[in-house]
Amino acid sequence: MPHIVRATPYREGALNPTLFRILIPVSDIEAAAKFYEVALAVTGDRVSPGRHYFNCGGTILACFDPGADGDGYEAKPLSEFIYFAVDDLEATHHRCRRAGADFSVDDIHGEPAHTIATRPWGERSFYVKDPFGNKLCFVDRTTCFTGS
Repeated sequence: MPHIVRATPYREGALNPTLFRILIPVSDIEAAAKFYEVALAVTGDRVSPGRHYFNCGGTILACFDPGADGDGYEAKPLSEFIYFAVDDLEATHHRCRRAGADFSVDDIHGEPAHTIATRPWGERSFYVKDPFGNKLCFVDRTTCFTGS
């Protein structure tokens, strides 16, 4: 097993940053809102012509369509995965299929990525792409590996 670097514990008086928003680029804000509402089972809020926000446990997943917001450039998919912890992995897998997720993600550690599996580090998860090419991973909340 690789060397694991542990996260520094909270120290009194230290800055306590929290992650509050992640932008996920999309080329069609309407389609993105529909996809994520089904996949996440969360109703989001349109905050501008090209932004639709979803509250994911206190962190905002912000679908961002730069064209719809008049920013003059095209959305490009993220190169790395965004990880979600969920209470019901099987139901999430079903919702992702119903929403139209791309299940053709490459294998992870020799296992099909799109199927629910227990990974070598102990997480039960599956990997997909949204309709815009952004990589997503859904993890059973009870098995989330945080390095400690």
